Amino acid sequence: MSSQLHNVNLPMMDGIESSDDSITVAGSPNGLTVTQKPFKTAIAEQPVTEARIPFLPPPASVLQNAGTARATLAASHEKPNGTTDNNYAATHQNQTVVQQHVEYWDTDHDGIIWPQDTYIGCRKWGWSPPLAALATFIINFNLSYPTLPGFLPDPFFRIYVNKVYKDKHGSDSMTYDNEGRFKPQNFEDIFAKYDKGDKGGLDIWDFLRFWKGQRMVFDFFGWSATFLEWLATYLLLWPEDGIMRKEDIRGVYDGSIFYKKAEEYERKKVMRQEQRKGTSTRLISMAQKIL
Repeated sequence: MSSQLHNVNLPMMDGIESSDDSITVAGSPNGLTVTQKPFKTAIAEQPVTEARIPFLPPPASVLQNAGTARATLAASHEKPNGTTDNNYAATHQNQTVVQQHVEYWDTDHDGIIWPQDTYIGCRKWGWSPPLAALATFIINFNLSYPTLPGFLPDPFFRIYVNKVYKDKHGSDSMTYDNEGRFKPQNFEDIFAKYDKGDKGGLDIWDFLRFWKGQRMVFDFFGWSATFLEWLATYLLLWPEDGIMRKEDIRGVYDGSIFYKKAEEYERKKVMRQEQRKGTSTRLISMAQKIL
């Protein structure tokens, strides 16, 4: 992308003091977008700024004020109104985006996520018992205490949904703000900076660049948490071509993809059961004919 930055020539725009330095390149769903602005997003003296160009909304983008955090919408350039399937965004207007992210595990809607809730939710995706148990331990053991209403640790490692914003850590994309809102600019920056080749998603090498690029000094917990969160995301999505699609990742942030994956696994399980039943019926019929 940085090589293309030096090959762009645009006419001067009326009413804007401009120079070659005012040309900015940003990612978009249709490929490379060139926008002329009276400020710089990269300088040759600092190559990392050319290697990681931030997202700049195209002039016709319906995503307004991308830098302003949304309390209830996981908005993106392609989905400025958040998740509209099954009225998801409309029915979650009383929850912040980070609360929506964890609601999948709060099946009884009591505002508390017990370890067994986490385990059952992971099993509904088709994860094996050992993997679901490991995920449960990592999630509840590490995320319980910051959400507790008091100072004493909870021996049951419960997570309280109304305080889940306190589980925010560093060295991630910073898409959630400190109050649990969703920042479209930071979400879009993930792909503008690290989606090499404008694939519309991240492969494993893109993720490793993202993980390295977002690390903060001495933030060992944040490094580990980010790696494990994205590893879990990859295991959940398990893309056939190895690319985690942008829309699926956005669905992880607001939790909508969790329900879809559980429904997909349930359909596959029913189909397998029907296939086994059909196979058994045919074998019995063949055996009866032979006998």
